[in-house]
This record gives sequence, C-alpha cells and structure tokens, in this order.
Amino acid sequence: MSFEDKIVGLSFRDSHRNMQSLSQSLYYKYRCLVVSILLLNLYGNKLMAQTNRAGFGIETNFIGGKIFKHSAKFKGPIPDFSSALDVNIVWKTNGRKEWQQRRSYPTLGLGFTATYYDKDVYGQSIGFYPNLELPILRQKKWEWTIRFGMGLGYVNKRNAPYAPEWDSLNYAIGSYINNFTLFSSDLRFHLNKHWDIQAGINFTHMSSAKYRVPNLGINLIGGHIGLRYFPNSSVPEKITSPWTPLNNRILFQARQGIAMHTWESQGSAATPVYLSSLFLSKRYWGKNKILVGLDYAYYQSVYDFLRLQAISVGNERNGSWKAGVFVGHEFLYGRAGLLLQMGYYIHQAYLPSDPIYQKLGVNWYLIQQEKGLVKELSVSTLLKTHYAIAELAELGIGVGF
Repeated sequence: MSFEDKIVGLSFRDSHRNMQSLSQSLYYKYRCLVVSILLLNLYGNKLMAQTNRAGFGIETNFIGGKIFKHSAKFKGPIPDFSSALDVNIVWKTNGRKEWQQRRSYPTLGLGFTATYYDKDVYGQSIGFYPNLELPILRQKKWEWTIRFGMGLGYVNKRNAPYAPEWDSLNYAIGSYINNFTLFSSDLRFHLNKHWDIQAGINFTHMSSAKYRVPNLGINLIGGHIGLRYFPNSSVPEKITSPWTPLNNRILFQARQGIAMHTWESQGSAATPVYLSSLFLSKRYWGKNKILVGLDYAYYQSVYDFLRLQAISVGNERNGSWKAGVFVGHEFLYGRAGLLLQMGYYIHQAYLPSDPIYQKLGVNWYLIQQEKGLVKELSVSTLLKTHYAIAELAELGIGVGF
C-alpha cells in the first residue's frame, strides 16, 4: 500500500469516527427532547388528576454546553459539546405564610438533571436537588429570574480513563456519589395561564467535595431552552395580609461542624475535619441577615500526613489547622436560610491553599423565636470552595443567643 493510500485510509477512518460521534450526539439530543415532551404530558396529566391547586407545575429544560477547565491541574480532553435534560417540579407560593409575602412570593422547586458529558471519558451523571427561584424583574407577560439548587449527584465513570491508574492528579472525579450544584438564569414568556416558554444560561458543578480524591470536579457551563406547564394555573391568588414586624436584632452565634476529607494521594482514607465558627449576625428587613465572624478548621488528614512523613516533628498539630475571618449574607425563607460566605485565611495549614475561600449552603431552623435564651437552633449543610474547586462538604449544628 502506498503512502497516499495509507493517508486516505486514515482520513476515512477519522471521518467515520467523527460521523459516529456526531450521530451518537444527535441521537442523544433527540432522545432527550422526546423524553422531555413525554414527561411534560405524563406528569402534567398526573398533576391535573391529583391536585387542583394553582401554582403547581412542571418544567423541562434542554441544556447544551461545554465543560471548562477551572484548574491548571485539569489535563483531560474536553468534549466539543455536552448536553443535559433538566426536569423541575415547581410551586409558586401564594403568601399563605408570612415569609412568602416578605420574600415577594418565591418559587420553590425539586429538580432532576441527567447530563451526557461524553461517551468515553467523563460519561453521564444524574443530579437530584431542591431549588429556589428568585425574581429579578417581572412584567405582565415577561419575567427574568435566577435559580439556585444543591443536592446529590451520581456519575457512572468515577475515574476518567485518559490517564494511568497511578496518576491521581489527572482524574476529574474520585467518587460515584457527589455533590451536585446548579445555578441558572431564565428569561421567561407567559403564553397563557398554563404554558410558559423560557431560555437562559446555566452552570452545574459535580464533585465529591474531597470526600474522595481525585477531586477536580466537572463544571459545565452553557445555555438552555425549556417549557413550563401548570395543570391548573400559573397565577395563584396571592394572599396579602399584615405580617408581624421583626426588629433588626443582633445575635451572637456559634456553629460546630464536621466533614470528611481525603489527603491528596489517591487511595488515602477519608478522615474527619472539625470545624467551628463564632460570629455576630444582624437581621434586617425581617428577611435577611448579615454575618461577620471567625472560622476554625482542624484537618486530621494533614496531621496524619505530617506524622507519616516526619515533617515538622513535634509541631504537626500547628500545621494541621486553618483559621479565617469571614463576612456573609443569609436569605431567610421561613425555616430555611440560603447562606453565602466569603473568608480570608489568617492561618494556613501545611501546603497552603488560595487565601480566599467561600461557603454556600442551607441552614434548616429547628428553633426560631424572638424571646428566650436560645433564639435560633439550626442544622446546616455547607459546601466550602476555593472559587470553582470544592474542598469539603460540612454538616453542622448552629445556635444563636
């Protein structure tokens, strides 16, 4: 066979593989659209049969986007296009509770997202998450909203096969079960009281929060188009009544948390991280809180590493903790609070990370009262990150005096 024939053969095989990849991608998108339409019809009819309450509905969004490399350690190949199907059960609140009126009748949701990153490297994932939609601008026929959700995710390829088994740095995901986070923004047009059409941008994050390493995570950014269907009506009759005024009180608060963290070496055991926070909070407008305080975290994995490697002998504990100052904001939604924090380390552990860190998550309030020694008691689920890289997932309990 001549050199030219070999080149032609290689070109033909490359073209064939490209056509196969394109056909698989188109087939998946077609399948997503079919499933989306079926879910709208089947679930819409089920809702119609089970409830006559206005404000309950279902939406589906077809997502197209691209994985982006959020870290210099991310060496893997990036597929040209990734797609997802998002299904969300929505409930437009009507003001039956005071917090709904204070928050301008927000929309709550319970979402499910199936993502097709690619066939061979990153595989597919599913995410299940409660979510909250907030209005930015509302008109008679148009609205602009943002949506945030956090929950659990599953990926079918724990370690991407583009690197050898020993190369832990070049794997994106080290665990099948992960944290799943979604941000999106929609521009929506109301066709009638039953149907909406929408389009927008979205961001999803999937990672183990370093419960297992490697933990680069997979971040997908893109756009979407979708439909909403309300069996009864998308416009529930709003209740407007005087609500109880709440003063702008200041509380002294504490939070104690725990997380599981793995050292950088693949195959290392997950060990606990003990986290403590002391802070002041000031409530304003009866629906928000500003936070200022101190964070402390002790990493058992760092201590074990220093002991094993005989580094800083006799001083291992001093290299195993971090401390930081932070400011934060909490949006209150009845017994739930959406928490956003940003902090700066004033003491770093061995092998220091970026000096700025973030926490985001939810406080679930068991006690909320205006009088008494203990005014607040809450359970929190928080994700700590360094920008787009997750460090740990914290479960904690908080108290306010």
